[in-house]
Amino acid sequence: MIIGVPTEIKNNESRVSITPAGAFELAKSDHKVYVQSNAGLASGFTNNDYKNAGAQILESIEAIYDIAEMIVKVKEPIEKEYELVKPNQIVFTYFHFASSQALTEAMLKSKAVCIAYETVQEDDGSLPLLTPMSEIAGRMATQQGAKFLEKPIKGKGILLGGVPGVQPGKVLVIGAGVVGVQAAKMAAGLGASVVVLDINMKRLRYVNDVMPPHVITEFSNEYKIRKHIINADLIIGAVLVAGAKAPKLIKRDMLKEMQHGTVMVDVAVDQGGCFETTKPTTHENPTYIVDDVLHYCVTNMPGAVPYTSTLALTNVTFPFVKTIADLGWKKAVDNNPMLRKGLNILDGKIVLDELKGIF
Repeated sequence: MIIGVPTEIKNNESRVSITPAGAFELAKSDHKVYVQSNAGLASGFTNNDYKNAGAQILESIEAIYDIAEMIVKVKEPIEKEYELVKPNQIVFTYFHFASSQALTEAMLKSKAVCIAYETVQEDDGSLPLLTPMSEIAGRMATQQGAKFLEKPIKGKGILLGGVPGVQPGKVLVIGAGVVGVQAAKMAAGLGASVVVLDINMKRLRYVNDVMPPHVITEFSNEYKIRKHIINADLIIGAVLVAGAKAPKLIKRDMLKEMQHGTVMVDVAVDQGGCFETTKPTTHENPTYIVDDVLHYCVTNMPGAVPYTSTLALTNVTFPFVKTIADLGWKKAVDNNPMLRKGLNILDGKIVLDELKGIF
């Protein structure tokens, strides 16, 4: 199969979808890998690294899309890429269709085979291709939240971990999935007081078992959310519904109950966000303020740490890339129920149940 690796052109997206090690394995199996010039540079991989691994370098993104039978990306195609996607071309990437009608309509029009990392699902409901990026985003949510609590960037002026004689900051984590656990772990490690809310008692029991005593778990409902936001310094939205829009758990009117300079980080922004006031931002302009509450809603948080993110992502995506390349998408999907859940759009139609009826 001919595999194309374009340079990511989303704002400040520095990851790459296949490493030289992956290109080597594909070339060893007689697949052809074309990489756009400098696609891996920000992640630490040069054109020569890819050439030495058996890949070929093409200068333009148009050339990559034109030659490839399968496009492997990190983030969803953006508007300038829509017209480059061809009928029957396999596009394997994070799509997050539920949060973008324009992207969904463009891919339906293209008649491409759209397989989404974020809906590849194991029997137990876990999302193996989302997990490593969720781990990074969860840790970054606390790291970024702690930074934006500083007064020069409009936060409360609080050091999240406190110091002897001064109480630490208060962190509210909504959602006890992978993102929430990693966010809570980082906040706890800094010494903050942490509350984790969820409606899944199994997840709350897990958090209670593995976290230190200053991480408190509570069953989530609107009353509890309203109670905790009043004193929270950092609020992290970590709610995910696979393939669907995230529920809006913090409404606009709730912001008036928060203290000025409170920081809200919405890690669910790719799925529409779990705050009513969420709007997508970039690493270039990561924050905005509503009712004196600072919002951080960057859609590709792991893109800021591309070396770590690229390796973590390709560790889990590459086996699926190899399977699709070896078998073709039809046989790969038929043979692998996990991958079958990743098939979102086919021949101009939505085929993932969770997406049907959203638009």
